[in-house]
Amino acid sequence: MPSQGGIFLLLLLLGSICAHAQIHQTTHKDSSAVNRTKSSAESLDYVKNLNPVVVTGSGHHQRLKSTATPVRVLSSQEISEQGITTFDGALTRMMPQASMAPNSMGTFLRLNGLGNKYILILINGQKLSGDISNNVDLNRINMARVKRIEVLDGAASSLYGSDAIAGVINIITDQPTSSVCSVTNTTTISGHGVLTEAVNLDIYSKGFGSYTSFSHDRADSYQNNDLEYVKGSDTETQRTIAPFFTGYRSNIIGQKFTYTPNQNLALNAGFDYSYKMTDRPNTSPDITGGTDYEMRYKGLRWNLGGIYKFTAKNSLQADFTVDRFRYGKEYDVDLAAKGFPLGTYVQSKKQRTMEGNLKTILGLTTNSTTIFGADWRKDYLNATSGNIDQSVYTLAAYAQHEQRLRVGPGLATATFGLRYTHHQTFNNHLTPKVTLMYSLGPMNLRATYSAGFRAPGLDELYYHYYSVNRGKPQISFGNQDLKPEKSHYVSLNAEYRTHLIAVSLTGYINRINDMVVKQNIDVDDTSLAMLQREFPEMTDAEASKLASYALYQNSDKGDVKGMQLNVSANIFPGFNLSANYVYTYARTLSSSVEATWQPLERSIRHAATIAANYHHVWGKYGLNVNLNGRLQSKTYYPDYEDAPGYGVWNLNTTHSFNVIKGLLLKPSIGIDNIFDKVDRRIDSTNRKYALYSPGRMLVIGAVVKL
Repeated sequence: MPSQGGIFLLLLLLGSICAHAQIHQTTHKDSSAVNRTKSSAESLDYVKNLNPVVVTGSGHHQRLKSTATPVRVLSSQEISEQGITTFDGALTRMMPQASMAPNSMGTFLRLNGLGNKYILILINGQKLSGDISNNVDLNRINMARVKRIEVLDGAASSLYGSDAIAGVINIITDQPTSSVCSVTNTTTISGHGVLTEAVNLDIYSKGFGSYTSFSHDRADSYQNNDLEYVKGSDTETQRTIAPFFTGYRSNIIGQKFTYTPNQNLALNAGFDYSYKMTDRPNTSPDITGGTDYEMRYKGLRWNLGGIYKFTAKNSLQADFTVDRFRYGKEYDVDLAAKGFPLGTYVQSKKQRTMEGNLKTILGLTTNSTTIFGADWRKDYLNATSGNIDQSVYTLAAYAQHEQRLRVGPGLATATFGLRYTHHQTFNNHLTPKVTLMYSLGPMNLRATYSAGFRAPGLDELYYHYYSVNRGKPQISFGNQDLKPEKSHYVSLNAEYRTHLIAVSLTGYINRINDMVVKQNIDVDDTSLAMLQREFPEMTDAEASKLASYALYQNSDKGDVKGMQLNVSANIFPGFNLSANYVYTYARTLSSSVEATWQPLERSIRHAATIAANYHHVWGKYGLNVNLNGRLQSKTYYPDYEDAPGYGVWNLNTTHSFNVIKGLLLKPSIGIDNIFDKVDRRIDSTNRKYALYSPGRMLVIGAVVKL
């Protein structure tokens, strides 16, 4: 972990670089650069923008009010006001339709009742690859670079291809162009060893931009209850050191270059390197719950891209991205006798994705926008634990036409999109999308139909997995006869939006067919003999304990119905209030059991987020006070005890000092979980929880910008 002194020296060094750059520009009498330098200190004025620019819903930039597909936007300003430093914190505090379940294998994300593998996560429109048991490693996202997070609910395969069944989360990063040079250091600390440290160095001059960032996150493991049920008992308990939340150490280094030689051409290139290590208690002969190893994760993502604007409405864009991710076990207990000396690394999974995109946006008429695009993608998976070394490619072409025309007193907008996908394993698929919007002054009415599909992953196709956990064998098989999962999404939306208030009401239905699930198959004498041939390393003693094995199959159907209400209002100058409520009725029907609909696991029927923000400036001092809360009903766990509902409230205050020219200081202090809500139920080893907070914590932070 970098020391505070090391960070301070780094900040001074970067500040001297910026000072040199500014002096150099001044000596060359670049008046525009000088003017940009004057604005390097952030403005203390507060304005809540209720109509930001978005890109995710339509594939091209337009105002939120004008997009025919409803999109939810989380701005960096709102994220900062709430004192949020992590990606999962931004989603769960600000979006009631999202929920998280952290564990040592990553963070299990759900959106509108559907899990990780149905959610497409993008960074500047390019897919974030690399998963841990279908959990995307969210620690790879550098929150210090986030400009805004755009969330599109429902199927979006016509624009984005496979995986976009539950929705799309597009993270837009910041590339300042208003100053010659700036350095920003952000620090946040709170209880249980939580520390977030980030340093950004931004240089922009004469069309050239360099954006360098480093961030370090850490948190200690903790328990809310040190008891667990003895295996096989629902009443007898014993002590354990197994963490409720798994601690970690994480670093991200990022570099991006941009070059804009003229108003028509913009080029970019960059990379992000991420490293994460869990921090769990070691094994102990006297108590259960320790581990002999930590999980280590590494990711390297680089990209090249550019855009050429023929005119203001006609452009050509190209991007190429390579994303590498791997993880495995690093032993921190010396097990040399078993072949694992201290420090031994055993790789579990290595993934690589190569993706190329070409897109043109055309304004063929004054009132229309047409998009043509083509994608190529190749995925590689090498999983030692699953005996996989496979790859698959996907080719796709898509078109979308958006037409605006005057109808009566209002303006109608119709969007038609179609994507053709050729998958190496699953051949050809068409996914259409149709949206209609009618605008009358501040009022918008929208209707959307979109189809989605998800090609089964390489693990679901080819897994050949065998392991022993506490003496009990576990076996999983992939299935090369799987079919793609398909969905149909329909929504209706009514919205009223001005610069003072925005109210949006959406109702939707999302139906998924051929859902891929792991099914447990009972073992008989014939199948046991087959399994012993497949896994000769399985001993007779282990085989005698094998009751079932898992096989991926197209078994389930999903049915999600819901309603969302979003309200944001600038009540009076400096005071903003926002409230978001969702009702989600998520069910699944499995052909492997009695044909009855069951609630989707981890689904939540009612959830709401509320935030009140006050901002005022007195001379060179600015105060920002934010009170926010998340309230939700119980979380469903079919065949297990449901996790109880909760309400958690947080307070954050930020103090801005613009005393010295070119220097902005923003210390902050707040309280997370004001009323100390904690789930202290005894861990049944199934980890069926909804609230993962350790309780009330003081949070202290500071931003220094030069």
